[in-house]
Amino acid sequence: MTRNVGRGDVTGHGRAGAAPERAASDGPRVVVIAGFMGAGKSTVARALGRRLSCRVIDLDDLITECAGRPPREIIDGDGEAHFRELETEALREALGGDGPTVVATGGGAWALARNRALADARHCLTVWLDAPFELCWRRILADAGTRPLARDEQQARRLFDERRATYALARLRLEVRDDTTPEMLSAAIAGALETDRITHE
Repeated sequence: MTRNVGRGDVTGHGRAGAAPERAASDGPRVVVIAGFMGAGKSTVARALGRRLSCRVIDLDDLITECAGRPPREIIDGDGEAHFRELETEALREALGGDGPTVVATGGGAWALARNRALADARHCLTVWLDAPFELCWRRILADAGTRPLARDEQQARRLFDERRATYALARLRLEVRDDTTPEMLSAAIAGALETDRITHE
């Protein structure tokens, strides 16, 4: 399924054969936003939370709160494997709430099968913000070295290429361009939720 939203800068593609597993009316909906570093996951999650009047959880913020250290310090001090364990526990906590929730994941969270399984078990609407590498890299540079797994362009490009196949497992793909706003993306996600609800009424 392919559709254009708004001015055409946002394109949604449902994964082939990925029919929704339950209607929105069956229980609180959870939206999990995935994508590469700099794709805009946190910003879009906040915009969607405002639109839906629901809670928003940024996994990196939750990890920082629980561990008392930001992801970069955890990775530098204890290694990426330990950080990924904390990330999975944070995702489990984020998905365990009672109300509608929007979860912004870190760039590598969706690459792990165990995290995708958690989202599937919760019947989440999973969204891939598909931004081109050049846009992501500009935003990474603007973050002034806060991305521990993208310390140089070559390393970032390798991760970008490696992760695309797993990002594509999300149920909804939204193309992100230079002029795509968080409001446009949040509107597209809200529309997908509404379509899901109407289809199952």
